[in-house]
Amino acid sequence: MPNNIKGKEVVNRVWLIGAGGMAQDYIKVLMGLKRNVIVIGRGEESAKECEKSMQCSVLSGGLSNFLQTSPDIATHAIVAVGVEKLYESTKELLEYGVSNILVEKPGAMTQKEFNHLSSIAKEKNANVIIAYNRRFFASTLTARKLIEEDGGVTSFNFEFTEWAHVIEPLQKAEGVKEKWFLANSTHVVDMAFYLGGKPKDIICFTSGGVDWHPSASNFSGAGMSENGALFNYAANWKSAGRWSVEILTDKHRYIFRPMEKLQIQKRGEIAQVFDESIDYSLDEEYKPGLYLQTENFLKNEFDGMCTIDEQKKLLSTYNKIANYKEENK
Repeated sequence: MPNNIKGKEVVNRVWLIGAGGMAQDYIKVLMGLKRNVIVIGRGEESAKECEKSMQCSVLSGGLSNFLQTSPDIATHAIVAVGVEKLYESTKELLEYGVSNILVEKPGAMTQKEFNHLSSIAKEKNANVIIAYNRRFFASTLTARKLIEEDGGVTSFNFEFTEWAHVIEPLQKAEGVKEKWFLANSTHVVDMAFYLGGKPKDIICFTSGGVDWHPSASNFSGAGMSENGALFNYAANWKSAGRWSVEILTDKHRYIFRPMEKLQIQKRGEIAQVFDESIDYSLDEEYKPGLYLQTENFLKNEFDGMCTIDEQKKLLSTYNKIANYKEENK
């Protein structure tokens, strides 16, 4: 545990950093889990909107101002601010002494930022987890069990097409849309690599680009996972398409299209059938995957979650897929 010099650690108290839409999804989950939460927003207007929408108290003024009041340290913190503020907020929490932090994807934007967070986390003996909630979809959890029963993955493929015409008018902080693959599309890629295996070898091709994402708009590639499974991917942001993942074993094809639901195709059959035995109730009541992800995090059950070090190692692969020219230092 870290050296909590700022104050005593308060068991079962959760700090939620942010008051926007994603933070409100977390508030709903935390209420369902009956956890004591302090919501820390930045602007007064967003704080009031959150209070009205969620019927809860919100402290405005931002995380830095809150920490200057020397509050007792919470056992857990959830960072659900804008992508451009994820690194700074996580760094502040680590330096204050918070030992368990769940930060929204992608966690940071550059290799330098990831290296810094990883270094501080090691120094403080803290856990920093990247919140890829699709790992906790009912469809994903069921598929993992079925894949294991089948003897493992032999190949997989995924598509991370983004709708450029929808994203272009979105108002985002400078630099966020320019790294939209990292900031958003890695939801798909993380799920694919989580089920199919992390890449051991990968070859990436890109072309095109749009004003807000100049590095590429057309993507394809292939490789082999650490488990020996072959994989391929494609995405064309200027054309039609949708997110999807397909995992193949010797017995079945497991299809996530939409990703929240699981379809199964048996070897030798044409039909692709939705698995009606899955209990989707939590994914229907809350933002899909968020309840179990948050519950496991608060129990310190981090198996199956994306750690800061795992994300740091994958960043070079993500930069290759997206044609980002960042120096990996």
